[in-house]
Amino acid sequence: MKKAVQNQLGDCLERHPSLQVCRESVICAFDILVKCHKEGGLLLVCGNGGSASDAEHITGELMNRFLMSRPLPEPVRQKLGIDKTGLYLGQKLNRAFRAVSLVSQTSLITAIANDLGPDLVFAQQVYGYGKPGDVLFALSTSGNSDNIINALRVAKALDIKTIGFTGGSGGNMAMLCDCLVKAPSALTPIIQEYHVILYHLICSMIETEIF
Repeated sequence: MKKAVQNQLGDCLERHPSLQVCRESVICAFDILVKCHKEGGLLLVCGNGGSASDAEHITGELMNRFLMSRPLPEPVRQKLGIDKTGLYLGQKLNRAFRAVSLVSQTSLITAIANDLGPDLVFAQQVYGYGKPGDVLFALSTSGNSDNIINALRVAKALDIKTIGFTGGSGGNMAMLCDCLVKAPSALTPIIQEYHVILYHLICSMIETEIF
């Protein structure tokens, strides 16, 4: 972990001292995600309701950019060409952390819900997209959402690493996550507030470490 990353972690937890209890789990999630990227893996993200919005948010921060520009490697810039369009693409595009939000596939989700059942909308996608070396990032404030639990079980069966974001005791997710980040609250709105801070921190740490 770079010194700048350590500073980001320390500064955030200093601003939000109630989240000091999450320090080790944040580092755990960071390590899993950095390893995933370096080995060419894919991040799958899912959640329900407000956590579905968080899944989209996380995907956007990692796939595009968060706090800094991520210039393309020079060999890629050269292959894009030196004409007007090639230079434009080379200057504008950012390096990406490969991530897919499982909540945004509207036609697929409704097909799975209709044909198989709503409790399998994420599990079927994990089975279809996932492979060893990938990571499933699952958010559930209760830790007990059936469609999240089923997705985590499929991920474990496929040797996909699992990161959970929840609150309280962690619920049924606790036994299925390689890394469990538990917001220190039992109240859903407070858990969601903490989740935004925590995944913003992780996205910032990852961007600084990798890009």
